[in-house]
Amino acid sequence: MTIITSVEQLREIYDGASEASLVKVTRTLTPEYRQMIEASPFVGLATVGPEGLDCSPRGDLGGAVRVRDEATLLLPDWRGNNRIDSLLNIVRDPRVALMFLIPGSTTTMRVNGSAVISVEPALLQSFEMDGKHPRSVAIITIGEVYFQCARALMRAELWNPEHFVEPKDLPTPGTLLKAAKADFDQETYDREWAGRAAKTMW
Repeated sequence: MTIITSVEQLREIYDGASEASLVKVTRTLTPEYRQMIEASPFVGLATVGPEGLDCSPRGDLGGAVRVRDEATLLLPDWRGNNRIDSLLNIVRDPRVALMFLIPGSTTTMRVNGSAVISVEPALLQSFEMDGKHPRSVAIITIGEVYFQCARALMRAELWNPEHFVEPKDLPTPGTLLKAAKADFDQETYDREWAGRAAKTMW
């Protein structure tokens, strides 16, 4: 097996970056980049901490994040499993990366920057939904923002219904849990999951 062990070796097998791939990077949101991000209901949040890397899915039909200004994004932390892996990482290492997906579009948006975790009451209340609010909000300062080449989503045909996977053909959450812990009560978990999720979205 041939392994690349240096930057020089890597650059030898790739052509130089195109002009478009370089000039698309901006330090703040252009009006067009803002429009793209505000259209996205889903973002992957990557963080880093002493234990390693983490990537967490975040989503909201009204937009995955709120744009506060051209240099700042607000990401509420809605109900989840309380592992708080991303939040633990951010309080120890502020570096974050985000990838936004827009249903129907093969163009993704990427943001690299830094974040802090706020529990300012007025900020939490501004995200109120169904009488509830997030327990914290990540305030993300943009370091760089750019759109991503569409080839990956085009190859995957991600939005093509003909390639959607039937949920019944996949393991259930309970099955996955039982595979990790042999005595886990798979049947009860799967039976109660839908109702529990519906009551704990916010």
